[in-house]
Amino acid sequence: KTNLIVNYLPQNMTQEELKSLFGSIGEIESCKLVRDKITGQSLGYGFVNYVEPKDAEKAINTLNGLRLQTKTIKVSYARPSSASIRDANLYVSGLPKTMTQKELEQLFSQYGRIITSRILVDQVTGVSRGVGFIRFDKRIEAEEAIKGLNGQKPPGATEPITVKFANNPSQKTSQAILSQLYHSPSRRYPAPLAQQAQRFRFPPMTIDGMTSLAGINIPGHAGTGWCIFVYNLAPDADESILWQMFGPFGAVTNVKVIRDFNTNKCKGFGFVTMTNYDEAAMAIASLNGYRLGDRVLQVSFKTNKTHK
Repeated sequence: KTNLIVNYLPQNMTQEELKSLFGSIGEIESCKLVRDKITGQSLGYGFVNYVEPKDAEKAINTLNGLRLQTKTIKVSYARPSSASIRDANLYVSGLPKTMTQKELEQLFSQYGRIITSRILVDQVTGVSRGVGFIRFDKRIEAEEAIKGLNGQKPPGATEPITVKFANNPSQKTSQAILSQLYHSPSRRYPAPLAQQAQRFRFPPMTIDGMTSLAGINIPGHAGTGWCIFVYNLAPDADESILWQMFGPFGAVTNVKVIRDFNTNKCKGFGFVTMTNYDEAAMAIASLNGYRLGDRVLQVSFKTNKTHK
């Protein structure tokens, strides 16, 4: 009972600041601000481990709900990872555009203890996209919420909502990428609509003068799902970053980073296959123009896909 997790930290808060804030309560054994492995950006949460359990309890009572800049931090006991709590993150779509995060929590709280919740909003207009995420304390609670709410109409809604597991391989990172996506001022590029209609052309000087994708075989996309093209990845990009970026939007069946045969470095692009068209379109709208490290990504439907 000495280890705490601190959520909703301001993006620019450093590990030293976190340590001095919590060190004012009592002696700290260790403190870690979690950062994105690739970009180095804060993921907005961290862990503080006290020497004495009473100091951890006091920190919860004193600092939980504290306002820091525009954020209200959440301080709670960190739970050891176990099967009962893994994969308790839900993806909710079809929400009324007027629904607030608080109303979303009220709707779901009847099924169990909610750890975090989020409604995605359009970066430019600030209007809800009708999509949200709810993370429960335990997977069984998330399962009950799916049973109880999937296909139901919430109060005041005209359409039924869809509730399912957000099948992302590394939830902490994907949640973090989402928080980075939806709260970071660095994303100044309003996402253009997916260029489905026009054939996507590479800028002339890209990819070692390679002019077409001929000869590249994307396993697992034959007629299954929607293939998304991701361009301007860094040379050290790997499959995990694609899983983490696209996983929160819905079911991803396959990801592939195209590598140079000799150096095994990423050639600057990759592919993601998603089963559901709406989720794929949402991922494209959200991630096209997204700044990853020092690169701005181009994300669009892969165009030789025969549309159903």
